[in-house]
Amino acid sequence: MSTPSSPPLSPAPAGHTGRADRMSGRAWGMLFVLCGAIFLEGIDVAMLNVALPAIRSDLGLSTGSLSWVMSSYVLGYGGFMLLGGRAADLLGRRRMFLLWLGVFVVFSGLGGFATEEWVLVVARFVTGVASAFMAPAGLSIITTGFAEGPQRNRALLVYAGTASAGFSLGLVVGGLLAAINWRWVFFAPVIMASLILVAALVLIPDDGRPRGSARGFDLAGTVTVTGAMLALVFGVVRLEDPATGWGWTVAAFAAGFALLAVFPAIERRSAAPLVRLGLLRSGPLVRANLGFLLFSGSFFGFQFLVVLYLQELRGWSSLQAALALLAISIDAVLAPTLTPRLVNRFGNVRVILCGLFLAAVAYLLFLPVGLDWTYAAMFPTMIILGLAFSLAYGPFTIAGTDGVSEDEQGLAGGLLYTSFQFGAALGLAAATAVNVAATGAGGSTAAALDGFRAALFVPAAMAVAAAVVTASGLRRRAGTLLGPRPGSPATETR
Repeated sequence: MSTPSSPPLSPAPAGHTGRADRMSGRAWGMLFVLCGAIFLEGIDVAMLNVALPAIRSDLGLSTGSLSWVMSSYVLGYGGFMLLGGRAADLLGRRRMFLLWLGVFVVFSGLGGFATEEWVLVVARFVTGVASAFMAPAGLSIITTGFAEGPQRNRALLVYAGTASAGFSLGLVVGGLLAAINWRWVFFAPVIMASLILVAALVLIPDDGRPRGSARGFDLAGTVTVTGAMLALVFGVVRLEDPATGWGWTVAAFAAGFALLAVFPAIERRSAAPLVRLGLLRSGPLVRANLGFLLFSGSFFGFQFLVVLYLQELRGWSSLQAALALLAISIDAVLAPTLTPRLVNRFGNVRVILCGLFLAAVAYLLFLPVGLDWTYAAMFPTMIILGLAFSLAYGPFTIAGTDGVSEDEQGLAGGLLYTSFQFGAALGLAAATAVNVAATGAGGSTAAALDGFRAALFVPAAMAVAAAVVTASGLRRRAGTLLGPRPGSPATETR
């Protein structure tokens, strides 16, 4: 680990390439463990998505109750992510990673034994909180444990490809497990997480006492920002059903924005602020987070709509729908192989822009979809979207942590994953709201198809907006881009 007392694994001196950029066996082992953890998070969420109908049938849950099984995870994940990122910086990245991986094991298992709705909701909420602490801790272990430049970028792209593979493969695995018994959707992650925990104890080095951990803890700032995140995520989740409960939705947004307005004043007065406000004034960091939010929203909104189309309009099984989306997981191969070369040559911003352009093209190609479309007609969208994901996801991860000091890497990771989670919730809510409004009360197949087509403009618009935000970085001088321009003396891969 790269800490004040320990150098990065396999350091790469500035301006040097070749053997110094090669990762040692120890470094690969640590990366393998961290990739396993981020794969676990992706596959856990995706598996549950396709198991929901079986859970509802077995436990007799209403649609509202079923939605809370998913929403409780989002609430815990999005609400505590920023706190999780800072906790990694202040309390130790390895310590936070191991502790919350253990919590994940316990509560995922609890969900598998659930016989009542409230047990499932509690289990998913705490599992989301555990992921909110694990994800930024794991990301910051990479960004502080690998030398900045080609070596770190390679590690981040492998990490990002593994994460997206979890989302894609989880749909297929979830379909298979749900066909056996939906409880295995909870038990399988317990087995995997337990193995990762044992490996992590051996392969992740102790990062010692974090610098600045003795300065104290910003309790007021912690309570304020966590309350704000919980309220805002709750408000976004409620947008998925625009016809009911507007009072609670407005109240949630009002409370969230009010707490966010108070937060800067608290941080300015704190001796040990949870968030250094100067970090939030960084143009490249803001662009990276906003672009990542919009990109995430476009992807998850599209994924939701496609599953809806295939299962409800076409009558495909959950496993067939999952297999239809499998082509997107090509990014698991391309992200660690093709993307590093493109980033080395063209720089982060241009590669991200190419990915966002391809994503918009993929969504637009699906607009004419009909009830008689074969999978061959859908395949171009799936494969192009997989390529787009490989070009955007990893470079966004690099951009969101590039140039941030070591003692704030956990916070930067927390901000990035908060943006990703907010984007996912916002994309799902917007796509759902447009679909419901455009479908109307007719209930006919033609009306449902019209509603689906109208909702497809949501992911397309979010991808275009993400491209506009990212492109604004190209107008800056090289030093203020999301990464230096190709050929600069600094690391070309940023």
